[in-house]
Amino acid sequence: MYGIPSLRWAAFEGPDIERGSPMELRHLRYFAAVAETRHFGKAAQQLHIAQPPLSQAIRRLESELGVELFTRTTRQVALTGAGEVFRTDVERILQAVDEAVARVARFATGVEGVLRIGLTGSASYRQLPALARLVKREMPHVMLEVHTEMLTPAQEAGLLERRLDVGVLRPPVRQEGITHRPLATEPLVVALPEQHWLAEADSVRVEQLRHEDFIMYGATLGSVVNDAVVRGCLASGFYPHAAYEVTETSAALALVAAGLGIAVLPDSIRSAPREGVVVTEIEDALSVRLDLAWRADDRSPLLRNLLEVLERNEVFPETCERAA
Repeated sequence: MYGIPSLRWAAFEGPDIERGSPMELRHLRYFAAVAETRHFGKAAQQLHIAQPPLSQAIRRLESELGVELFTRTTRQVALTGAGEVFRTDVERILQAVDEAVARVARFATGVEGVLRIGLTGSASYRQLPALARLVKREMPHVMLEVHTEMLTPAQEAGLLERRLDVGVLRPPVRQEGITHRPLATEPLVVALPEQHWLAEADSVRVEQLRHEDFIMYGATLGSVVNDAVVRGCLASGFYPHAAYEVTETSAALALVAAGLGIAVLPDSIRSAPREGVVVTEIEDALSVRLDLAWRADDRSPLLRNLLEVLERNEVFPETCERAA
């Protein structure tokens, strides 16, 4: 419209993004200050420079663009039509630069970033909502990238391969290079079809499940819950009959609701009630632990901030043991 040629910027050469370019970033800041104050003297004071270098810089900028940006009289300084157009784009550019610098600073200090978290299936029902609310409140510039239905071996691999930053998993952790701390110990409960003969009982004993069809996690998945269920059944004198194998907790509950069997699962499934499923306590002391895990060599500010937030909000039990 005003015949302003395209800007010629020098390539980025290092941390000083203003160095060595025909049109320097500081010249745009000079222009913005004069455009705001409409006065070279006031703009120079605002920029903490002398007035002559400021005037020279604006002249060089106008020469580079091939247009006058200001009309100058002894009484006032005013933007030309080209100057008004240029000012709009300069303000947008400077705002974008300032925002980029601020974002880099937040990222470098762990205030902003993406936190990739893996969770075992049942942790999605109770622990995930609580953790997500806490991160949103305490770390508002951090985005959670959530990966659910990951059993412990899958989370270990995800951490070591740097696809995850933290994991909410069930020990034992068998891979070296992973640190983990207890979050909670959960009792196991039994999920029954609503028409099951035990559905109205206040609690059940493992021995009463001897002849039931169990819905269990796949035998090759390395499920800690499976291991606890098998130990509990063996202690009561029988081995559980796995009628169905699943990879996801939600699938186990769906099969229970269909009346195809029972499932012994962590108590956190109570936080996601499902039609057709009755959750009942188990009298036998069966439980599984839930831990927060991360790479032992991870020194990122984002992880450090997360752990500080969890400590400050007393998420870790006071009696927990650190493991590596």
